[in-house]
Amino acid sequence: MEIYLPMRQFFHNLIHPEYSAVTDVYVLMFLADTVDFIIIVFGFWAFGKHSAADITSSLSEDQVPGPFLVMVLIQFGTMVVDRALYLRKSVMGKVIFQVILLFGIHFWMFFILPGVTEKRFSENTVAQMWYFVKCIYFGLSAYQIRCGYPTRVLGNFLTKSYNYVNLFLFQGFRLVPFLTELRAVMDWVWTDTSLSLSSWICVEDIYAHIFILKCWRESEKRYPQPRGQKKKKVVKYGMGGMIVMLLICIVWFPLLFMSLVKSVAGVVNPPLDVSFEITLAGFQPIFTMSAQQNQLQNVTQDEYTKFMKRYNNRDEALQWLEGYMSEDLYIARLKGNSNSLWTISPPSRKSLINMLGSDEEFLITVSWAVQRNLSLGAKAETVSGKRVTHLDKETKKELIKLIEGTGSNSRQVVLRDIFPRYIRAPSDSEAKPVPQLFDDEKMLDITLELRQVDNTSDEIHEWWSVNQTEPGPIPKREKYKVEGGLELYVFSDQVSPPSLGFLAGYGIMGLYASVVLVIGKFVREFFSGISHTIMFEELPNVDRILKLCTDIFLVRETGELDLEEDMYSKLIFLYRSPETMIKWTREKTQ
Repeated sequence: MEIYLPMRQFFHNLIHPEYSAVTDVYVLMFLADTVDFIIIVFGFWAFGKHSAADITSSLSEDQVPGPFLVMVLIQFGTMVVDRALYLRKSVMGKVIFQVILLFGIHFWMFFILPGVTEKRFSENTVAQMWYFVKCIYFGLSAYQIRCGYPTRVLGNFLTKSYNYVNLFLFQGFRLVPFLTELRAVMDWVWTDTSLSLSSWICVEDIYAHIFILKCWRESEKRYPQPRGQKKKKVVKYGMGGMIVMLLICIVWFPLLFMSLVKSVAGVVNPPLDVSFEITLAGFQPIFTMSAQQNQLQNVTQDEYTKFMKRYNNRDEALQWLEGYMSEDLYIARLKGNSNSLWTISPPSRKSLINMLGSDEEFLITVSWAVQRNLSLGAKAETVSGKRVTHLDKETKKELIKLIEGTGSNSRQVVLRDIFPRYIRAPSDSEAKPVPQLFDDEKMLDITLELRQVDNTSDEIHEWWSVNQTEPGPIPKREKYKVEGGLELYVFSDQVSPPSLGFLAGYGIMGLYASVVLVIGKFVREFFSGISHTIMFEELPNVDRILKLCTDIFLVRETGELDLEEDMYSKLIFLYRSPETMIKWTREKTQ
């Protein structure tokens, strides 16, 4: 009893004081909670089990850590409860909430958190910052409990003065997604009123609009513009010139951005693996080969310059080559012998010969694939392409002789207009030949040869050998001169830095559709439709409307709900009657 009675008397005096100097520090408490919320979001690694945890990387991988979600929801929930207690003016509820938070946070901060992080509280700087701000919140809450809640909550705290600072802060407050809507609905839920939710939101919107007009009218009084005086050049070129430059930058932003991001900030993305494959009709590939590491030859600046001189008389080719640098071109040295045996069953072999001997069209497919480092910013790790063409009668006859041969290794078949030596590997998933670099847009010829070898078990092993009929324009280096095979010139597009990948990934047309057109829609709304809002925007004096709104707030707080409905009806009638609106908003001298 010696402990219980003093505690009971203490809390009774808090809740039922003889005298209360009413104060309102809710805004400061809200700011303290907001700072704590930001500390949790950006300093989550200090509250997790592993100190290296990064919430940014977790969210980018669509993974939400459980502790982070719990902490954010609890912090946000306390802010909502605090708002509800403030609107209900419940000192008893605030005392209970304060005690629960006080014990809960200290138990978590000094007992649970050190065990989770395996780090003492004195060594956790982020936790100390969070606790320091929370202590400020506790002090403000205690002061609010000691003095009591205000008897009247009238409007937004930013609408107490009419100047540029309050104007821009209020408009910034309204721009935060869902903040205005959430505040309006919570205020309606926890405030005694006779208005419906739609009527409540209507009053809030009118009050916000009238406050903005009041700020502009006050600024016009402080900085008056003499009649008949032309606008100063500083204003015209300062404001107008800035708007002109901004609109021009928006219109040309995709082209400038995509050009600069590749030429100035572009990252070279060399190929890691280049593979090439030849397939006859629908049968298994007859030739497969890939090039990695040392078989991928980078090109020096001198070699690239000589390569470009080869196209001095072809403007279209030079224009295309100017978009690349020597670091973007790699030569894949593909060995001539296939890296897999040609294992075909006798029935399939016979079917292949029959298809070659028929008059029907026989298709041959060459395909290629380029693999690159996805972490550098490319859209796809592997880009691929293929070219499908048909064989003429003479080539089909030669192939039949080659397949039916007795084992001679001297017979070769020339496949014409089939080999795409120059390949462009963009950041997306499709790699295409570069027609500007081919003579008369025709592909190159290759020779096809079927090789055989007998092993000790009287089995015949067969594989295909492929060689180019003419060397590439860039001479081979010493270690490659004795080798045959194919040379595939790969132009690998540079990629944007990872920091700009979220924009560069849209491409030029995507940026125009998703950025420029959307911004253009908002700009058009600003420049058009003004005539329809003149009645509500060009109000010379809004004091009487502003007073009517504050009177609605006042009678609501005093519990005169009948009068609240009458004044709301008066406000609606005012906006429905142009003549009454004109009378109410005249200057006092009129």
